[in-house]
Amino acid sequence: MAIVFDKPSLWQRAWPLLRGFDLLLLLAVLLLAGAGLVAMYSSGFDHGTRFADHGRNMLIAAGIMFVVAQIPPQRLMSLALPLYTLGVALLVAVALFGMTKKGATRWLNVGIVIQPSELLKIATPLMLAWWFHRREGQTRPVDFIVAFALLALPVGLIMKQPDLGTALLVMAAGLAVIFFAGLPWKLVLPPVLVGAAAIVLIVAYEGPLCADGVDWHVLHEYQRQRVCTLLDPTRDPLGKGFHILQGMIAIGSGGLHGKGFMQGTQTHLEFIPERTTDFIFAAFSEEFGLAGNLALLAGFAFLILRGLMIAAEGPTLFARLLGAALATIFFTYAFVNMGMVSGILPVVGVPLPFISYGGTAMVTLGLALGMLLSISRAKRLMQS
Repeated sequence: MAIVFDKPSLWQRAWPLLRGFDLLLLLAVLLLAGAGLVAMYSSGFDHGTRFADHGRNMLIAAGIMFVVAQIPPQRLMSLALPLYTLGVALLVAVALFGMTKKGATRWLNVGIVIQPSELLKIATPLMLAWWFHRREGQTRPVDFIVAFALLALPVGLIMKQPDLGTALLVMAAGLAVIFFAGLPWKLVLPPVLVGAAAIVLIVAYEGPLCADGVDWHVLHEYQRQRVCTLLDPTRDPLGKGFHILQGMIAIGSGGLHGKGFMQGTQTHLEFIPERTTDFIFAAFSEEFGLAGNLALLAGFAFLILRGLMIAAEGPTLFARLLGAALATIFFTYAFVNMGMVSGILPVVGVPLPFISYGGTAMVTLGLALGMLLSISRAKRLMQS
């Protein structure tokens, strides 16, 4: 008597791969991606193939997210040391014989041109989460000193390129891991107070500090100019202050409900610089106004809060620390980009997640989302 086995359907074969996905996180991502496509269609309407390329980048990021989500957190932890070592080695290679464009040495030609600093956005928090996981329950002050050294190495190499935006993102993700690992408040408050005092002094003595010929030593000249331009963009309205002023004009002209889709005059008359990349938030604000901005902020807030909830429910210390760092990455991306476009932060090269054009940044976002989904799946599968 022959035994006949029914061939499983496509859904039956796909279900084990989809099982355990966090639907709320995916919903937030889909809504933000939809807003990104709408914004890119308008701001990139006469910008060649930007809209199609943006959609392609999203699909690539979605594929990376899906693949990484299948990797258990324990396997991700085993990749921490190799990825961090590789990333730092590539940064050293960039410092020695990297490619220079527009005064910055950030790229390396290895058959294809790569920007190694992007890898450290994920590798650094991964490494620090691995470090504290190995010392769970027996963390000593020296362990925090080592963690700060592990963070300072890539941040210092990235700032030397110079790339202040990427250095800021790497530092924020790393500090999130160190903080959530139990960094004592007595070590947190002094640098915060020193930073606040420095900001007060810069604002109070903006005139002398921003005078021509003054050297701040710790910052490159172009970085000093960015800070001074932030304090008073009207000092050079057609030069260094042009970006900030045009962004603020576009945001203000949007009003409550915006001028309407494809109706942004600042955008389509090309007053907004980098309107498909760093300053796309200004273009979005002009066309969708305060109401659209509040909806966008709500989407980012939901994504970040959901990421923190996934982190809090992580099955291991490594998963919890990594999840918190990944949520911090999304917060830093959104806060810094919106802040610099609105004129409350210096202009640095930080894109708005899912909205700004950029293939490398989209791949990084796909990796981060995949890791969050991996942590979420591990918890859900353990419960079932």
